[in-house]
Amino acid sequence: MLEIVSEHSCFGGIQAFYRHDSEVIGLPMQFAVYHPSVERKRLVPVLFFLAGLTCNEETFMIKGGAQRWGAQRWASQHGIMLVAPDTSPRNTIIPEADKDWEMGTAASFYLDATQAPWNRHFRMESYVVHELLSLILIEFNADGNRVGICGHSMGGHGALVLALRHPDRFRSVSALAPVSAPMKCPWGQKAFSHYLGAGQEQWAEYDASELMRRRRAPFEHSILIDQGLTDKFLTTQLLPQEFEQACIQAGQSLTLRLHEGYDHSYYFISSFIADHIAFHHRVLTGHA
Repeated sequence: MLEIVSEHSCFGGIQAFYRHDSEVIGLPMQFAVYHPSVERKRLVPVLFFLAGLTCNEETFMIKGGAQRWGAQRWASQHGIMLVAPDTSPRNTIIPEADKDWEMGTAASFYLDATQAPWNRHFRMESYVVHELLSLILIEFNADGNRVGICGHSMGGHGALVLALRHPDRFRSVSALAPVSAPMKCPWGQKAFSHYLGAGQEQWAEYDASELMRRRRAPFEHSILIDQGLTDKFLTTQLLPQEFEQACIQAGQSLTLRLHEGYDHSYYFISSFIADHIAFHHRVLTGHA
């Protein structure tokens, strides 16, 4: 059963927050949806936004959207539904879940864990790609043939990986400051070793750069990535050049935009989110 937590009028549409009992996760989960006004009349394209470490389902909708030039304004203009899931299961009673902000609660890395105790609840890939997407298509006026995915930081990693692993589900993909090669950075190594164990082959299945090298150009309409050059995580955690090289090897069209003076914050996201929503609109509506 889908429970409405709250609803708010926003740029002619409705910003809503929901709760439901997830069969995949085995716990209650919350998510946010921006409903553009045109959804009342017809099916609309859907854009998932995956937030980063320490965030939840509200973070993007508030920090990336509520201001005058934010995400909801552009989603309303383009007639796109925005969906923001939480970043992990919560209240899992896993002893390690709340000891480290880089792993556990709010740090799922959007994968299906294979190692105990994480594998009981940390199944965010299956949750987002199957359960939540299906719920959105059943409950709302959403077009299942026009679904895109975007994300920031850990969520940018999630967007790239889920799109590469499920190109039948997502027609468009973009990211802002994504963790592009988690097998080569401390954030990814810590998360993968706990969630997936020691096997490098399993790690490679959730590394966007490795997946791109293997999958060979699955996205016809390019991939968009924005990255700030004063981002303190750029050279240690994000490694966009790894994904860029993988795209070159795979023959995948990539637009990687590097911005002087921009950091890792939501000020950076707010500066370029309009471009990302316009990008997904062009791809999902056939105007690319």
